[in-house]
Amino acid sequence: MLKRISAVAFLSLGAMYYAQDASVIKNTAEIYSSSDFGGTAKFNSMAGSMGALGGDLSAITINPAGTGVFISGDVSATLSVQNNKNNSNLFGSSFESSYTNTNLGQIGGVVSFDTGNTSPWKFVNLAFNYSTKNLENYVQTPGNSNISTDVQYTDSGNNTIDDKLVYTGHAYDRTGTASNLNVSLGGNYENKIYLGAGLNFKSADFDQSDFFQLQLQNLGEYAYYQKQYTPYRESSNGFSASVGIIGKINNNIRLGVAVESPTFWNLTRTYTEYGFNSNDNVVYGIYDETRKLTTPMKLTLSGAVVASKNFAVNVDYTLGVTKPKYKVEGSAETQLNNYFSSDYKNTSDLRVGAEYRVAGFRLRGGYGLEASPFKNSSILAYNSTGVSGSYGLNSPFVGKRETLAGGLGYDFKAFYIDAGIQSITSTYDNVFYGGDYAVTADNGYSVPLFNESLNAYTYGDGISNETSIVSKVKNTKTNFFLTVGWKF
Repeated sequence: MLKRISAVAFLSLGAMYYAQDASVIKNTAEIYSSSDFGGTAKFNSMAGSMGALGGDLSAITINPAGTGVFISGDVSATLSVQNNKNNSNLFGSSFESSYTNTNLGQIGGVVSFDTGNTSPWKFVNLAFNYSTKNLENYVQTPGNSNISTDVQYTDSGNNTIDDKLVYTGHAYDRTGTASNLNVSLGGNYENKIYLGAGLNFKSADFDQSDFFQLQLQNLGEYAYYQKQYTPYRESSNGFSASVGIIGKINNNIRLGVAVESPTFWNLTRTYTEYGFNSNDNVVYGIYDETRKLTTPMKLTLSGAVVASKNFAVNVDYTLGVTKPKYKVEGSAETQLNNYFSSDYKNTSDLRVGAEYRVAGFRLRGGYGLEASPFKNSSILAYNSTGVSGSYGLNSPFVGKRETLAGGLGYDFKAFYIDAGIQSITSTYDNVFYGGDYAVTADNGYSVPLFNESLNAYTYGDGISNETSIVSKVKNTKTNFFLTVGWKF
């Protein structure tokens, strides 16, 4: 029977950075509360700002009333190429990692029904859109020899040796995908009012690990310490519903409003737990757990100016009107809910997009700004000399995101092709090292280390750190989209 290396019973907000669910905070905001699921090249080249314009298969995920804007059938598919680059800086030293993924970013279609001239409902349309995004995120942080822990071990002559475990580097690794299937029904009333309702079926599947390397200064041996409860695999399914309206104030101005309900998620995780066996050696077990999560309801306000048949500009503002909340099954969910209640802000997202047409040619651009969902706070962290002290976090876990986008397209009447590119940048505080980490007996040092909590020498090692390390991570995503479509 495994014993936990240390019981997690923190109640303060700062302690959440050390608790077993620290990485859950990041994933709750970045994966489960985000509306970013990729989409068509047109949608992405306008920074996702099409709420009052509609008429695009990805725009219906922002405002389902956009389904009613279609006046013909439409099918499209999008190839997505995503490059993700992280630069993690610790006290002036940095490590950069970059990787590229290619996948089917979007596929969808709409069937349009012309009701004829006798009804005020000009068109009734049914649409579906399936979109995906890659969740891969690898952040490697360099070491610092001033951060160390005093240890003892016995040599082959049974002599007690005093040594130091020196921090030599950290890595956070996440791989997986998230997707959203949207099914929407929309109508066109007198070519002035567009109504729509949609259902969203969301999913996420990913693997995650979190580990740092320590080296015995005198002996030279090193080992990788895995964070308690990692590596783990998580699979989830979520559901939300949305309604929206777009109104033509006149031939040049359109306004839109959309509401998406909270997303109700069911999460299943397979995780690794470390502890000491009867011989006081570090071992591990694999366990399963399930959780229920509700992520924020969202309100989107949109406005568009259609200056002519050649030019249109759209502005969207999305506000998260509730906060994430886990169904309480124990102390971990209570801690998480307390943290989100106090330190999570109502999210806000501003997007501007424009399109200019010359005959069949299309030129598009967009800009987006999404605020960090977390308030500033402070924790106990090391400085560059290895001294522990208070450290102010300006953008914990997830930073402010800025998007620049552009694209081209050509409409061949029945067929069309679009290309788009996005650059998304953010900077955030990467918190690690604090909390429980372990290295098992078969992957640890060749010498037994003295464990003060057990008052014994053990093979393998378990560390419970009250002080964290914080690096500054600059994340840059460069995404390319290519869409081909057919109107019928």
